[in-house]
Amino acid sequence: MSVKAFELVPAVEREQVMGEKVRINIECIECCGKHLYLGTNDCFIHHFLLEEHTTAKGKLAYNAQKLLHKYLGLKKPVAELKAASALERLIVLCDSNITVVDMVTLESVPTGGTKLRGVTAFCINENPVTGDAFCVEMAVVLARRRAVQICTVHEDRVQMLKEVTTPEQPCALSLDGYNICLALSTQYMILNYSTGASQDLFPYDCEERKPIVKRIGREEFLLAAPGGLGMFANAEGISQRAPVSWSESVIAAAVCFPYVVALDEGFVTVHSMLDQQLKQTLSFRDGHLLQDFEGKVVLASSKAVYILVPLPLERQIQDLLASHRVEEALTLTEAAQRNIPKEKYQILHKRILQQAGFIQFGQLQFLEAKEHFRKGQLDVRELISLYPLLLPTSSSFTRCHPPLHEFADLNHLTQGDQEKVQRFKHFLISYLHEVRSCDSANGFREDVDTALLKLYAETGHESLLDLLASENACLLADSAPWLEKHHKYFALGLLYHYNGQDSAALQMWIKIVDGDLQDSTRPDLFEYVVDFLSFCSNLDLVWRHADWALQKDQKIGVQIFTRRPTSDENTGQLNSDDVITYLQKHSQALLLYLEYLVLEKRLQKEKYHTHLAVLYADRVLSLISRPSATDDQLSAARQKLQRLLKESHLYRVQLLLGKIQDSELLLLERATLHGKSEEHDKALHILVHQLKDSAAAEEYCSWASASHDQSYRQNLFHQLLSVYLDPDVPGGAQTVAAVDLLNRNAEVFDAVRVLKLLPEEWSLPLLRPFLCGALRASVHARCTSQVAVGLARAQNLQLHHDRLKYRGGPILVSEKKGCQLCHNTFSEPDCACLPGGTPVHIHCVAKKALNLPVERQHENAHRSNHT
Repeated sequence: MSVKAFELVPAVEREQVMGEKVRINIECIECCGKHLYLGTNDCFIHHFLLEEHTTAKGKLAYNAQKLLHKYLGLKKPVAELKAASALERLIVLCDSNITVVDMVTLESVPTGGTKLRGVTAFCINENPVTGDAFCVEMAVVLARRRAVQICTVHEDRVQMLKEVTTPEQPCALSLDGYNICLALSTQYMILNYSTGASQDLFPYDCEERKPIVKRIGREEFLLAAPGGLGMFANAEGISQRAPVSWSESVIAAAVCFPYVVALDEGFVTVHSMLDQQLKQTLSFRDGHLLQDFEGKVVLASSKAVYILVPLPLERQIQDLLASHRVEEALTLTEAAQRNIPKEKYQILHKRILQQAGFIQFGQLQFLEAKEHFRKGQLDVRELISLYPLLLPTSSSFTRCHPPLHEFADLNHLTQGDQEKVQRFKHFLISYLHEVRSCDSANGFREDVDTALLKLYAETGHESLLDLLASENACLLADSAPWLEKHHKYFALGLLYHYNGQDSAALQMWIKIVDGDLQDSTRPDLFEYVVDFLSFCSNLDLVWRHADWALQKDQKIGVQIFTRRPTSDENTGQLNSDDVITYLQKHSQALLLYLEYLVLEKRLQKEKYHTHLAVLYADRVLSLISRPSATDDQLSAARQKLQRLLKESHLYRVQLLLGKIQDSELLLLERATLHGKSEEHDKALHILVHQLKDSAAAEEYCSWASASHDQSYRQNLFHQLLSVYLDPDVPGGAQTVAAVDLLNRNAEVFDAVRVLKLLPEEWSLPLLRPFLCGALRASVHARCTSQVAVGLARAQNLQLHHDRLKYRGGPILVSEKKGCQLCHNTFSEPDCACLPGGTPVHIHCVAKKALNLPVERQHENAHRSNHT
């Protein structure tokens, strides 16, 4: 899993350090900005100025200019160099002594205070705690002492602040704030010199292998652990990162985020701190020193100096993406956030997410691709443009440059594999559907909706109709030919309708219904067209296509008129009279429309009721005269006629009577019509003597008297009884029918009148139910009247009592007593009395009574104004 993270660039050549001396070796290095300092084994300090430049091939290179070299005069190797840039000083460890020299002249600077001798190691505190910008804090290890001294170096003196004891002799150390990370002879430990708290880390044999203690960040250190591991530890002694597995022969390490660079006897290895994986290996013989200075990694052999130049993170990320290592690229991108300005990082992050999405898209990893597109806020047209012909011809979109992917189009991506093509199309359908429901499609909604329509049509997706039936931005010019190409004619009609072209939509649908075009999307398309016309606001379209619908099916076609509001309800809609005139040539539709007006809408117009009744009567008469008509057909037609004749009160009775007068089968209908004319004797005569249907006669009396009072009902039943008892009709009196009538309806009749009508020879047992019922009704009526009289008497008594109670005692009136209304005295004894016994003038009370309505009116007006 390699990636090129660094390039090894020469900085200081062998000749610049050694000259002609063969035995000169580099012992230590220090870099401060462009200034590079080398300490050699012959007790010299060499000062170089490093200048960066770019080669013709675009690569970074260095020119090292030697400014100065200085002999320290101790004949010992220079063991360590540390720059104190704030003081313009260089702290030097040579021959176990620490001295301070000027960074420019390399001349020794006299310092007072503590003399640091017998020093084996020291380090600078890169996270100082003193707060003094013009001093440097450092920790010093002295030979043969189990202690660490904390000192500060000032421009003119060295001052020891504290000495901290340790369990063993320290071999190496690093300092961060108050925390000292120590490599003792047998283990590593972390010590807080402020609080004295310590934490043992893990064992390590310093005699067997040189320890590595490297500060890599605030309160975090990198340590060389047994087993060839690079361990991370924070100030609490906890490892918050997984260890790096490097060589067991590592002699130095440096950190250039997000990488750990390690040097062993033959190689430089680069591991990621993010996933601990080995990313790069560089061959480097005779490696001696490896250090990082302010993001610059310097590598030295004993003779020359090199710089590991990190490649730009963007290039590294692009290399990872080119290798389709998406997760590593994203991890590196997120890690780069700390080194890139916020706005630039946001742009970079979005682009990397989009590129990652396209890589996974090409690998059919659609869920991951969709998530990266969403997070990267991809312009969805980048994705649509991969699918040939989906973008509208009017779209001004051009692909991103540099490109986000390496695909020409879907054909290039699938290489003709139709199964893959379908998978890619289904993914785009899913993604576009999600995009439509959020704000990410704003600004190019037409492109999204048009592409989605084309995909739906091409794949036969069930959501095509939902798209067109809801709010959409599909472009008609692009969408219509596409729908026609894929034979989605019903959907094309919906598109026309959405764009306000109802006439074109209807023509398309009518062609489908008539079979001129083949489209099985809606098996009930005829009903759909009728429903569409019933709610169409363009009346010209309605009249133009209504005849076609009625010719197809009058029963369904008439719904164009029955489902829409009538002119009585909504001005501007179809006029009922116009519709009736139009339907004259469609008899079944006319009948259904009149039924709708009369029976469903309950319009109270005589002409509609009469027209419907006439049509019913004509239908019945037609069936009577037709030999092939069945009894069921005739019965159903007569039931409709009878129901209308009974329930309606608006039709012209005489017109209908004249129409059915000659039909001997329609006696019941004639009786009903006579009843509507209050000709009950004729109606009863037909029912009793012609139809000989006593049940129908009795039902007639109940129906005819339903909307009248009890007296009217009683008279009608008495009239029926008289017809039964009439001896002058053919067949004589109908005794059985009369007895049944009386016994079943005893409560309706006046018993006295009945007894006067009955023949004397009738026996009492024959009329027992009637007589019992009549007697019971009489007793009930008597008891009820007695209760009513008693209640009236009690009420009268209560009123007398109230009157006596309000009468009270005498009222005193004198010439000295004044009226409460006019405040004048009384001149005569006549007076009126107010509640409470207060006397007033009679004329004052009369005036008060006349003015009372006016006063109430003023009071009400006052209350209204107040409210």
